[in-house]
Amino acid sequence: MLYQEKFFYLCHVPLSAEGPKDVEIVRKAADSNEFSSLFEKYEELRSHAFNDDGLYSVIRADDIYVLIRTTTPDQAESEAFEEAKAGLITNLEHRVMQNKDKNAVAILRNVHNVELSI
Repeated sequence: MLYQEKFFYLCHVPLSAEGPKDVEIVRKAADSNEFSSLFEKYEELRSHAFNDDGLYSVIRADDIYVLIRTTTPDQAESEAFEEAKAGLITNLEHRVMQNKDKNAVAILRNVHNVELSI
């Protein structure tokens, strides 16, 4: 068995992300001591997307933030995009339905192969 050290990565996934290359690593924590402040930052960055009942709503998110525990920055970006993908699609679909957002329609069609009409 080959031991690989894992780190915690806080990743930012913009709504327009087309793949892992668009994911930004905001911060990295090497151990449990650093994780506490990393998690506080994660909660702070997501705070605008909570409703009055304190529940996170992906449709309220302007950007998606993901916490990943893995070995390398490249792996973190890849896993963050995959984890965020369903939320990205849901958020963009909501923008189309509520605001008739033509940019969201284009992203859904060109990036996620989802067809919606306004």
